Amino acid sequence: MPLGDAMMTQRAVRRVLPDPVDDAVVLKCIELALRAPTGANGQNWEFVVVKDQRSKDKLARRYRQAWWIYHNAMIRRVAARDESMAKITRAVQWQVDHFAEIPVLVVACLRLGVRDGKLPLVPLPHAAESGYYGSIYPSVQNLLLAARAMGLGASLITLPLWSVTSARRALGLPHSVTPCCVVPLGWPRGRYGPTTRRPVGEVTHLDTYGNRPWRDT
Repeated sequence: MPLGDAMMTQRAVRRVLPDPVDDAVVLKCIELALRAPTGANGQNWEFVVVKDQRSKDKLARRYRQAWWIYHNAMIRRVAARDESMAKITRAVQWQVDHFAEIPVLVVACLRLGVRDGKLPLVPLPHAAESGYYGSIYPSVQNLLLAARAMGLGASLITLPLWSVTSARRALGLPHSVTPCCVVPLGWPRGRYGPTTRRPVGEVTHLDTYGNRPWRDT
């Protein structure tokens, strides 16, 4: 699939079949993820492919708990008056309800902020913290695009990692490895299609915020 076509039709696909996904397909997606740049070429990423039912059950339990809080605190009232948000909410609810049935979960992690095996004692400056996390998300985007090109359904979620301690325990992660997000993979129940986005001129500013010379283009 041409890269432009993959980008123009990429979207979060949350409803997937429970059918197995071949390991070679998953590993190819991760191989393409590894082609992304990282800060100082650190390549400080780790990917945990979760297929074990007990591990999926543990992450699913945390996902349900976090979604219940997030949905009731913020999303439910917005969805009640916004149909587009209501549609997204229904898709997320489906994913929450069927999370343990998804065939593959890829947990993208970083060896984050560790010196000599110890975590830093003081918060990192914003630029440094942003730089660290900037080393994982380009690779995750590569993973999502690879999944799209292969016809897999995929999405980027973080709520199953609401409790980092619980996630580390479920995945056997040392303290030197931080889980950043989860990418569920499966063959889609629906179809990909063109996405609807705001015009580029509405979100692009020149030199200072609010100066939108391309608004009408």
